[in-house]
Formats: sequence, C-alpha cells, structure tokens
Amino acid sequence: MNYKKTPRRGPATDNVAKLTIQQDSTLLAAAAALLPDHKPTKLKSMLRHNQLAIDGVPTTQFDHPVSAGQQLWVNFDRSFQVFSHPRVKLVYEDNDIIVIDKGYGVLSTAAGKPSDDTVYNIVKKYARRFSNKAAVYVVHRLDRDTSGLMLLTRTKQARDKLISNWNNMVIDRKYVAIVEGKVEQNEGTVKSFLAENPDTYEMYSTTDKKLGRLAVTRYRVVKQGSRFAMVELEIKTGRKNQIRVHMHDLGNPVSGDRKYGGHPSPINRIALHATTLTIVHPTTGKAVTFTSPAPENFNSML
Repeated sequence: MNYKKTPRRGPATDNVAKLTIQQDSTLLAAAAALLPDHKPTKLKSMLRHNQLAIDGVPTTQFDHPVSAGQQLWVNFDRSFQVFSHPRVKLVYEDNDIIVIDKGYGVLSTAAGKPSDDTVYNIVKKYARRFSNKAAVYVVHRLDRDTSGLMLLTRTKQARDKLISNWNNMVIDRKYVAIVEGKVEQNEGTVKSFLAENPDTYEMYSTTDKKLGRLAVTRYRVVKQGSRFAMVELEIKTGRKNQIRVHMHDLGNPVSGDRKYGGHPSPINRIALHATTLTIVHPTTGKAVTFTSPAPENFNSML
C-alpha cells in the first residue's frame, strides 16, 4: 500500500503519513485498518514508541477512542516528539485546546522583557514541532507563585469563543490553599470589588463598584490544623490576585503570601494550587474536566 508521506519541519526530516480514519474505533484498530501490511506486533511496537498520533497528538494508549474523519499520523522513521519540561506538565491537548499543569515560580506570560521561560513560550515551542507557523493563545493566567491548571488554545477562534462567553463556558475553577490560623466558619463566600493601587500594583477590596471589579470567592475548609488550614476555593470571577486578597480579607492569608499579609511558609512558596478546571469545549460543545492534585508538601503543613 502506498502512503503519502509529509516531511516534518525541524532539524531532521521524518517520513510522516497522514491517513483519514474511516469509522469510530480505537487507535490500534484504526491503525490496523489503515496499515494492513503491518503485522499486529509491528503496530504495537510503533504504538509503544510514540510513532502513532491522532491529529498530530502522539499517544501510546491502544484503546484510545478515535472518530471518523480524524487523522492518524504515522511516523515511519522515529518517535514523535513528546512534551517534556521540568516545570510544566502537559495534561491534555487536541486540535483546539491545550491544558497544562504549571509549576510554582513559572510566569504565565512575559512581564516586561521577553523571557523563554514562560508557559506561553514553552508551549509555543512545543506546538511548533510540526510547523513554524503554529500558534498558541493564553486564555487565562496564573500568578507566577501559583501552581496548577492553565488553559491555552491553538486557534484565535477558540480563544475568542471562550473569553467572550467566559461565564457560560468556564463551568468550574477550583483551587486548594493552605491558609494561616483557624478559619472561623467552615464555609462561606467572600465578595468585594477589587481595585489596584497604581503605586504598589497591589490589589485591594473596596465596596465602591466604580473603583473596582466584582470578585466572588467561595471557600470550604477541608482540614483544620493547629497553625494552618487546608481550604478549597471556587472562583466565579477571575480577577488578579483574587484568592490571595480575599483570604487576607477573611483574616486567613495564604501561607507564604507576604504581599497580602502572610508569613514565610515552611515549604518556601505561596501555598496556592489550581486543582480543577471544567470548561465547555469550544468545538465539541461538551463539558470536559481536568484535575491536578495539590502538591504533597501542602499536607505536610497540617
């Protein structure tokens, strides 16, 4: 059988065939149908070595579901490049969205002078493994000192759709924080208008809606320790430093957050992590949920 092989951009040219899947199936079954001259042992070997990809996304999961119309990419020469970075973990990707797990201390985008060590640049470099024209777009940002889930898109259309209909398409965003002291109520809601001090660039709460933008944070105590408490937080608005300011307002600043009233943390970081992200997929219209467990050292503080 003859395959149309597409040269891959990069320092080396690979023989890559792009084959259209004819019916809903699983990855291995689709590969067997499209590559009839390859024995099952050969296909399993290619799968194991990341030589098979769905719409450019390599996977080693033999029963990965595939749909008619998707493309099976076959690299006959070597493995497809797999995302790898010490501070950023790839959680999910498809033709429209990319979800990553950001490490503590990594900027979402460049602040001031350009930097290669930002989520945006790290993911863009990965996205351009097949084409120098590939783009990525940041949908929302996390503070440098906050770790966890962050959403990007591959197309401007997907980004604009999410941003323009944010309240309906972003269903759930949850965080876990270690806060100082005893939280008086086991659950509650903090609501204020957040404004920024132009001199210090710090955010603060105000009751004057003309000065700030509405911010709503719901919280629930997961575990109360002698010095700290683990709190789950759900935000309905994504304002700058929202959780950090609201925990300060509550009298329980996030551990390590010296900017907003906290003391130095035993784990040498701000103890705030984005754990859950549920969105309406901009193309399929289906709700999808991504999770990331809180860092293990959060529990050590309790």
